[in-house]
Amino acid sequence: MKRIKAACLEQTIHFQLKDGVPSELAKREIRQEYESYRAQMDRNRVRYKIMEEAEQPDGSLIIKIKKQNNAQPVGSYLD
Repeated sequence: MKRIKAACLEQTIHFQLKDGVPSELAKREIRQEYESYRAQMDRNRVRYKIMEEAEQPDGSLIIKIKKQNNAQPVGSYLD
């Protein structure tokens, strides 16, 4: 029998600009979407760690994140 002792997801997420929206407004919306994403994980008590956050020349945002999958224990992945 096998049991999962620890697990996590490692994701690269690209928050992209919407087409047809003025640049400054689109950049604000991207930042709001990112903050909303983090707040949702906090509300749902998902353990996570932002490994990298990079703003692109066009104003979009790419993050690399490690986060808890379902209710699995994460062990030392997020240390």
